[in-house]
Amino acid sequence: MESLLSGGLQEVVELLQAQVGAQPRVAVENSERVHLAGHRHSSFHAIYSGCAGLATIAHSPSLLSSLTSLLLPGGRLTLTQALPASTPPASLTSMLVLAGLPSPSAPTLLPPTSSVVINTKAKMGEVELYSISVAKPKHEVGASRLLSFAKPAAAAPAPAPGPWTLDDMEDDTVELVDEDELLDQEDLVKVDPSSLRVCGTTGKKKACKDCSCGLKEELSDGKEPTTKSVNSSCGSCYLGDAFRCGSCPYLGMPAFKPGQKVQLSSRQLNPDLVEAKA
Repeated sequence: MESLLSGGLQEVVELLQAQVGAQPRVAVENSERVHLAGHRHSSFHAIYSGCAGLATIAHSPSLLSSLTSLLLPGGRLTLTQALPASTPPASLTSMLVLAGLPSPSAPTLLPPTSSVVINTKAKMGEVELYSISVAKPKHEVGASRLLSFAKPAAAAPAPAPGPWTLDDMEDDTVELVDEDELLDQEDLVKVDPSSLRVCGTTGKKKACKDCSCGLKEELSDGKEPTTKSVNSSCGSCYLGDAFRCGSCPYLGMPAFKPGQKVQLSSRQLNPDLVEAKA
């Protein structure tokens, strides 16, 4: 094959076509327009790049990717690359491995008498030409296979239903619950006012130890608690909360005159009202 590729481009194409016959055909493409040629993927058994005429092609990663995609699984890529004297030939091996073509052959230095070497040096100056070949793996790019020790992936559980929102419902199809059905007969029974009686000091239904509001006596006698007048021990309870002690039965009530019945105004019974200003 080396002697075959040592001639000119036209001569090489004719020799290759004579060896492979009418089918499959031999195609010649410009390296910069390979991706525009319209060839089907995995349709070539062998590809030769820079092996005839001039070896001035720079095999960039994008070019190698295009050439690899055109090869059949197991097909072979052979290329000739001109390298400066300071560049080690092992860089060609690394270049192919990074392009997804493992186990390339060792780079071979072409003899100086080869027509490709003579023509290329006349064009590029003092360079060394190397030939390297590699076979495409016997599987397509991106193919996967289950390993023998791997377990089949378990089926993914069904996703849990998400929380519903009012946005998911249409007003015309929503059935509202009758509010009367949410109430039992026990809910309609009026509360006994006596059960609401609490201690004036602690605010609890149980009388405190030093009860002075009469709740302790009324609870012990089984009577309904009633409001009962209490004599102030300090004589200042009628002046307001500022003059009352912590256990004062009048705590929280408005100021009043001694002996006067305490009454709350409508404004005090409803704090949300706003008095109109004159």
